[in-house]
Order: sequence, then structure tokens, then C-alpha cells
Amino acid sequence: MADIPVAPWSEAMIRFPPSDFDMFVAIGYSRLNRLRVEKAAAVRDAGYDIAAFLHSKAIAWDGFRLCENTFILEHNTLQPFTEVGRNVVMWSGNHIGHHARIEDGCFITSHVVIAGGVRIGAESFIGINATLRDHITVGRRNMIGAGAVILANTKDDAVFASTGTPMSTVPSNRLRRI
Repeated sequence: MADIPVAPWSEAMIRFPPSDFDMFVAIGYSRLNRLRVEKAAAVRDAGYDIAAFLHSKAIAWDGFRLCENTFILEHNTLQPFTEVGRNVVMWSGNHIGHHARIEDGCFITSHVVIAGGVRIGAESFIGINATLRDHITVGRRNMIGAGAVILANTKDDAVFASTGTPMSTVPSNRLRRI
């Protein structure tokens, strides 16, 4: 584990002044990402340079620009001409298609497929295994649940919940040839 200092905000400016340290705001999707965005703004206003992280096992094509307070974990594939804004979290194993744009403050969980030409509105959350078809626009502050399939443009503040797979009426002990 890296020896990286951590401190509560009330002590940070004293122990780690902005003249000597950069900062990263490591907050999840609380309040639909707004808490992370607000705290990053406070850190910037306090005079800190804000760090970012792109995992060495992520694939980002030449010309990709990593923005402040963005955190991209392993096995993300960012195809040519993708754009990812500030304060974005991208968990492991996502596919971000060519010319896609993820705006500021989004949280993309694992194994999400975002096809080419998609725009994700600011402060949106996209759940595990969600799929977004090509050339659509997802509104701001959308909550897209696990396994959702989005095939058309969405409005701001929309919620998409998957229903899940229903349980079969046939019990597993009655299945043959498995």
C-alpha cells in the first residue's frame, strides 16, 4: 500500500497546505454524485491542484485527456475521441465507445457498455452491466440501474430500474442434462 496521507477536511489545510500538496477527493456517488462535486470545488477554491488517476491497465487512446479528480480503474477501454469530464469515477471493466462524452461528476460502475457517440449528462450514475446504445443522450442526474438497457435519449433527473430475471417455476432438481 502506498504511503499516502489522509486527513479530515478540518485538518487538511493545516497539515497539508496547498503550496506543498495536491489533493484528490475520494467520495462515491453520495447524493447522486453532488457531494463529490461540491467537495472538489471546495478543494479547488482552497487553492489545491487536484490529482487524477488513470490505472496502468486501462486502455486510453492517444490524445485522451485526463481531467482533475477523475478516477479510472483497470480494464476500462476508452476508444478514440472519447471525453471524460472532471470528478468522474469509472470502476473496473467498462467499454466506452468512440466519440462518447461523459460529462462532469458521473459515476460509472463495472461492466457498463456505452456505445459510440453517446453523451452522458453531468452527475449521472450508471449501474453494473448497463448498456447504452449508440448516438443517444442521457440527461443530467440520471440514475440508470444495474442491467438497464437504454435505447433512446433520456430526460434530466430520470430513473431507470431493471426488473431483474424472474425465478422459474421449475426447481433446479428437476432440470435434466445439466
